Amino acid sequence: MGSITINFANNIQDSVQVGDTAYYTNDPNGVDIVQIGKITAVGNTAIDVTIPNNVVRPTTASFILFSKTNKANTSALKGYYMETTLNNDSTGKIELFSVGSEIFISSK
Repeated sequence: MGSITINFANNIQDSVQVGDTAYYTNDPNGVDIVQIGKITAVGNTAIDVTIPNNVVRPTTASFILFSKTNKANTSALKGYYMETTLNNDSTGKIELFSVGSEIFISSK
């Protein structure tokens, strides 16, 4: 295992964090994507990535992308059951325009 620093001409997206996985592609269609490794440090215009010795390094022409683990960065409610109560204390007419919900598997 080694470590590389990837420098960018512009600021890095705010959502990139330590622990995310970095990838690259040289394919214009984005079909052949290579996993670089885990991001170990994030700066304004550079990231440090742990890379196995057998992985071909990206070039300056490579398109760099990243993904987050599905075990982190979740912000919705979790559980098997949820109950919501909506109260209206208005004395005049009122209309409820919309109510939304988000559902996903949370017990795995």
